[in-house]
Amino acid sequence: MEKLADIGLIGLAVMGENLVLNMESKGFTVAVFNRTVEKVDKFVNGRGKGKNFIGAHSIEELVKSLKRPRKVMMLVKAGQAVDDFIELLIPHLEAGDIIIDGGNSHFPDTIRRTKYVESKGLLYIGTGVSGGEEGALLGPSIMPGGSNSAWPHVKSIFQAISAKVEDGSPCCDWVGENGAGHFVKMVHNGIEYGDMQLICEAYQIMKELLGMTPDEMHEVFKEWNKGELDSYLIEITRDILAFKDEDGKPLVEKILDTAGQKGTGKWTAVAALDQGVPLTLIGEAVFARCLSAQKDERVRASKVLTGPAKKFTGDKKAFIEDIKQALFASKLVSYAQGYVLMRAAAAEYGWNLNNGGIALMWRGGCIIRSVFLSKIKEAFDKNPNLENLLLDPYFKGKVVAAQDGWRRVVAAAAMQGIPVPAFATALAYFDGYRSERLPANLLQAQRDYFGAHTYERVDKPRGEFYHTNWTGRGGETASSTYTV
Repeated sequence: MEKLADIGLIGLAVMGENLVLNMESKGFTVAVFNRTVEKVDKFVNGRGKGKNFIGAHSIEELVKSLKRPRKVMMLVKAGQAVDDFIELLIPHLEAGDIIIDGGNSHFPDTIRRTKYVESKGLLYIGTGVSGGEEGALLGPSIMPGGSNSAWPHVKSIFQAISAKVEDGSPCCDWVGENGAGHFVKMVHNGIEYGDMQLICEAYQIMKELLGMTPDEMHEVFKEWNKGELDSYLIEITRDILAFKDEDGKPLVEKILDTAGQKGTGKWTAVAALDQGVPLTLIGEAVFARCLSAQKDERVRASKVLTGPAKKFTGDKKAFIEDIKQALFASKLVSYAQGYVLMRAAAAEYGWNLNNGGIALMWRGGCIIRSVFLSKIKEAFDKNPNLENLLLDPYFKGKVVAAQDGWRRVVAAAAMQGIPVPAFATALAYFDGYRSERLPANLLQAQRDYFGAHTYERVDKPRGEFYHTNWTGRGGETASSTYTV
């Protein structure tokens, strides 16, 4: 009898190729297909030679080579290509078979696709996969969601190929229904945007205000990576700063300062606006990339708009410690905001998210992996209903201890004309969140004045709304009241 594969994969680009090599190395037989079928033969006779792969030259051939229930994973470009392959697969599958989207799909698309595929008697999984090329090969973070009954059929494969933390726990578990997996991956990517922007702001302050060389900054990041900031992004920043071009000069200083993006950070910010969640740091990180893209315009503006001359007169070593504290505290704010967004989305879409489990999934394999996440898992293990990470005793102590240095960094950057949008908005959120009273009372008065939008009163029960005839010329009719 011909040997059947445990799982099939469509899409032999960088992520797909490395992921199937990972699967095969864990003892699974994998059937592979690519729209450009020459890639199938090239892979099977190249990196896959002598291994447990079955090359397929058509969708029909791919499906026929799979064990039941058939499991077909797609790693193709997000968007129309996913829908196209779903339509190509459905005629060849039978009830209980599973279609898996492992790309960076937008979560509303996954919600729609789950409903559609289930209507055909099939099961659907939309899963985030993070870790890049190396993670795909050696162990990524995997965040699956979709048809709940599909999970037992893929659990052994997904958890076998995922990254593991120190105690052997896999960085993969079931996230929730329909689009939950891709939503959590989206938030992961948004936090990634924030972490990267914060590190860049620390770099710019050290470079422009303290006059440090890349080699000197390399030593700082090397030291930071030994403590509470230990993370993949700090680690690679350390290495980047030490890397020399062919002429022996730092390569980082030769790279054009315009940043690209694939859109997941923007999706996260838009989702936050839809949910009414103040995801300010990730939003600023997205806008910082947008501003960086306006390179030619910025060059012209730099010839016209002047700012203060940069001069540092304090204790350099102490200020570097302040930057470290600002980085830690701002990072905490970013994660706190991300978890608030996930909680709001879970309520909106009926997902039962395991916040501690999500921190564990992000603990290894993915781009934002760090020791920091183990503390987040501990916080949610102690209090699964924690409203905000800033209220956890450990993080509350850390952010309060960090705030003096944090404020010095933001103030110095403002006075010296160095843009730090992520550091600054994180501090503003912290100060806003800890404020018993904000000036929104005046804002509500303004709204009622020009639009009769009503307001609540501090001396009356919540839920009672009032309108004032501010000019004496208005009537008593008020607009309908709504809360974002």
